[in-house]
Amino acid sequence: MEASLDTARDLALLESIERDPDVTQASLATQLGVAVGTVNWHIKRLIDKGYVKIKRAERKKLRYIITPEGIALRARLTVDFIEQQFHLYRRTRQRVLEQLEQVRAAGFDRVHLVGEGDVADICKLTCLEQHIAIIPEGKEPTLEVSGLKVILHMTGEPNDK
Repeated sequence: MEASLDTARDLALLESIERDPDVTQASLATQLGVAVGTVNWHIKRLIDKGYVKIKRAERKKLRYIITPEGIALRARLTVDFIEQQFHLYRRTRQRVLEQLEQVRAAGFDRVHLVGEGDVADICKLTCLEQHIAIIPEGKEPTLEVSGLKVILHMTGEPNDK
């Protein structure tokens, strides 16, 4: 898990530096929601590996330059990130499809959805695709989004057909 967090931070740093070579470590830390020391550590690693160079722009101001190797790394990290997101989407969608089969087998054609975010959006799209209505509240089964998990709670009586 720590390696993927470092990878995500490296990608975010490379993207930010590419957009603004004059960006400060303080503003990078704010963007990432981490301490300046964490940004400093990541940048030093990227410099040591040859992905970023530093030029002194003014007496106290630095300019970060992404090397060709750094641009290639950013491209690889971007592709890896997209592949991970598609994998998460497919895995979540498959799990929701299995849960909706249980809902239908129990005689329901609607669910209550609890939660927000990308995983909840996948649930909504899958329900729409499967012609399962999402209702605000009721005795119907509930799909609960908790982080990356979707938990099915079966309750109530089947809908009248």
